[in-house]
Amino acid sequence: MRVMSEKEIAELRDRIHSMARSAEAKNDPLAWFEDLYESSEGNVSMIPWSRGDPHQFLVEWTESNNPKGKALVVGSGLGEDAAYLAKLGWDVTAFDISPTAIEWSSRIHDGLNIQWRVENLLDLPQDWTGQWDLVVEVHILQAIPEEVRYPASEKLAPLLALDGTLISIGLFNSSGEHSEGPPWPLSETFIRSIGEGLDQISLEVKKHQEDDTDRLRYISVWKR
Repeated sequence: MRVMSEKEIAELRDRIHSMARSAEAKNDPLAWFEDLYESSEGNVSMIPWSRGDPHQFLVEWTESNNPKGKALVVGSGLGEDAAYLAKLGWDVTAFDISPTAIEWSSRIHDGLNIQWRVENLLDLPQDWTGQWDLVVEVHILQAIPEEVRYPASEKLAPLLALDGTLISIGLFNSSGEHSEGPPWPLSETFIRSIGEGLDQISLEVKKHQEDDTDRLRYISVWKR
């Protein structure tokens, strides 16, 4: 994938912010995801969170934890994390609110046994409750405005089956200051609330190996 210039990155950031503000103004704060994927016209470089590989923190977790079962990838984007888990032997379902993202990712990862679904985190199928051995959320909650972030986060824990694992990965807000998102780095208080009712196994705050700034990211893991 072509490396974008600083000017192009700034222009893309402004474009995403404009889309997000427009979606909020229309009282449909998640609509900008489809707007971005559709307007990108197959250009992967226009999807800033897609690097072509599974997230480093998820890979590190799987290297120390190798159970198998039914996995659900939340807001699957272009499918890198879903594909990675499928190759490890998980029975994977991946969903995104963007039909374009689902169609795009299903083509990229054609041949893998993944069930691709267009779904809204705020209104998931009722029969998904208690069905998943692993639920993975990477960089989704941080991209959702605060007014819907809390109700969205409350949808995750109920998805777990007995002994299931919930993983959340995102940017960590170490300053306590509000940022002009998306994304909006998440506070420790909010992160811990994601797994309310579950046993928190770990919360690690560290740098991603590809970050060239002082930004911090987190991985939090819970068990039912």
